Amino acid sequence: MNAEEFQGFYLRLLQNRVGGIASELTRWHYASVAAREVWHPAINAYRCRDSIVICADLAGVDRSDINLTVESQRVWLRGRRRPAEPRDPEGPPLQVLAMEIDHGAFERDIVLPVEVDPEQVHAEQRDGLLWILLPLRSSD
Repeated sequence: MNAEEFQGFYLRLLQNRVGGIASELTRWHYASVAAREVWHPAINAYRCRDSIVICADLAGVDRSDINLTVESQRVWLRGRRRPAEPRDPEGPPLQVLAMEIDHGAFERDIVLPVEVDPEQVHAEQRDGLLWILLPLRSSD
């Protein structure tokens, strides 16, 4: 291999390496910033003796930003979580290194296997989790 061929080979190798790095950076950038319509909070749901209990992971969501709608066999959980970003005294972020916490509008539609009493629902936030107690409808 002469000097000119070696130089061409080295240049192609360098271009491929720089292209790979640029691709990784661009893919990460667009993947982490890409807007989704809504995100879906994780839940655990339990059937208990007299109720159904749903636990939704809503860390960082203010109570006023949650909309809970309950029908006899369906629960809709909707709302919005603001981005988790540094606040004073940290100052504004200079660079995003990772952005994995979902933010923006969220919704979750849960179909229940039995009828509950929508008038007796109780919900409370504890430790970043929303706990929803759905008493079973009495079979009067």
